[in-house]
Amino acid sequence: MAFDGITVACLVDELNRRLKGGRISKIAQPEKDEILLTIKAEENLRLLISANASLPLMYITEDNKPSPMTAPAFCMLLRKHFNSARILDIRQGFGEESPERTVDFSVEHLDEMGDVRIKHLMVEIMGKYSNIILCDENYKILDSIKRVNSFMSSVREVLPGREYFLPGTEDRVNPLNMEFEGFKTKVLSKNIPLSKAVYTGLTGVSPMAAEEMLRRAGLDGRIPASEIGEDYGMHLFKCIERAADDIKERKFTPFIMTENGIPAEFSVIPISEEITEHFEIREYASVSKLLSDFYSEKNAATAIRQKSADLRKIVSTATEREAKKLSLQQKQMEDTAKRDKYRIYGELLTAYGYGAETGAKEIEAFDYYSNKQIRIPLDPELSPIQNAKKYFDRYSKLKRTFEALSVYIEETKSSLEHLNSIALSLEIATDENDLAQIKKELTDSGYIKFHAHNNEKNKGKNKIKSNPLHFVSPEGINFYVGKNNMQNDELTFNFASNNDWWFHAKGCPGSHVIMQTGNSEVPDKAFEYAGALAAHYSSAAKNGKVEVDYVKKKEIKKPANAKPGFVIYHTNYSLVATTDISALSLIP
Repeated sequence: MAFDGITVACLVDELNRRLKGGRISKIAQPEKDEILLTIKAEENLRLLISANASLPLMYITEDNKPSPMTAPAFCMLLRKHFNSARILDIRQGFGEESPERTVDFSVEHLDEMGDVRIKHLMVEIMGKYSNIILCDENYKILDSIKRVNSFMSSVREVLPGREYFLPGTEDRVNPLNMEFEGFKTKVLSKNIPLSKAVYTGLTGVSPMAAEEMLRRAGLDGRIPASEIGEDYGMHLFKCIERAADDIKERKFTPFIMTENGIPAEFSVIPISEEITEHFEIREYASVSKLLSDFYSEKNAATAIRQKSADLRKIVSTATEREAKKLSLQQKQMEDTAKRDKYRIYGELLTAYGYGAETGAKEIEAFDYYSNKQIRIPLDPELSPIQNAKKYFDRYSKLKRTFEALSVYIEETKSSLEHLNSIALSLEIATDENDLAQIKKELTDSGYIKFHAHNNEKNKGKNKIKSNPLHFVSPEGINFYVGKNNMQNDELTFNFASNNDWWFHAKGCPGSHVIMQTGNSEVPDKAFEYAGALAAHYSSAAKNGKVEVDYVKKKEIKKPANAKPGFVIYHTNYSLVATTDISALSLIP
């Protein structure tokens, strides 16, 4: 869900509970479009407000940020008016209760004469139009973190001395205070898909929230809004009213939906199970904590993905090259299918060639392999024995080709499996040490050119350290998941004890999963957890259910000169596991 009006409503509810009545003790502007307020309420809290065009945010945070040596002008203005000021109220919207992406901080302070004054800090979380605006008690603009003149906007100037107002609100319906006639005019009369009509016709509703309301109403968001009819329109109106009542009554359920440990979406209202069942759910008591975790983890995942771009390209290029090589080898292998036919021709000519006429272009002979008469083509310029030798030579050549290609094809398939496992490792990587291990594996395998001077430069450096993922079950059983092939080898052959259980998705690239037993019996549920981890961290995870092999670690062997992560085992158990690992706790 976007940072929409519903999310803002949940955030304002929390800010009122935790900040209302508190005093502003410190004001900083760490970035040109960001302020950080330290507020003394029941506890010391920091409020981060960002008007960044690409990622506007506001939430209570525990993190501090360094400030510039010289405070910007807007920061100095806030310090003048807000130093030791008390927060009287925090409201959403402007002028009336509305799920706008605007928050009004009413602040009480003493002026130079010692008189009590009221100021308003308006925070607008509106994408590229986001802003932080300081107004007097009558909502006249004193200044803003981003000044907007008439050349920048023909709709509204944001300059000292101008009256504050919100543009464009008359084109939308306030879902917290709407009537059906207005809903019909602003939403149902539009000849556009119903889902778009809902989020463009209602204030503060994101596309994801609009889709959720349509799911609750059982309506298809793709049909034109003008075609659903008044009865279905009234049904949708009532569903949205009920959702609005939950917002007014502050019935919020903040949670993050994660996929492979990476935040995918968040919501502060319940979402239909048909959407959430594909994700792991992480619930929160504080929407500020949710927003902090979501964006920091999302940014970290994005940063790792950007840093791994070069490695991804190397793996992708090598995979394409190996796939083309395999295709050519298999085509050549098809050409060797005639080798036995040439051998049989040679044998039959040796046995029956004496009956061929001089200069004949073919001979008919009895094939004692198939018990049929066959015709054998001949070179009329050669004798039957010479023709037989020619066929034996062809057979020998194709046989040598077949034997060589059989080896090459297995090597190419092995290389492709190895590259696919590295591609999966890049998806699982969580930090730069993981990427360093993958880069070393690619270098050792010859996919990245080895430079001796780089090796000399890094000789004195410590060995790359990267830890596997560590999960704990509700019963306290420990599970470890390798994030790349080098970790898989380390985990299986150096970390695990002989009586620990080893799990791996069957017939596809995936992580080695170790379930620690402590040389004691473990409940059956633990095997389901370990199987789920092996399924989740495999290339078959998208299938939902995955067959998983498991065996005691002592049964696992590594062949000589095998690629990293490759192991063999001769006896094993199997189970079919889901990819749901929500019952397990990830230990940092």
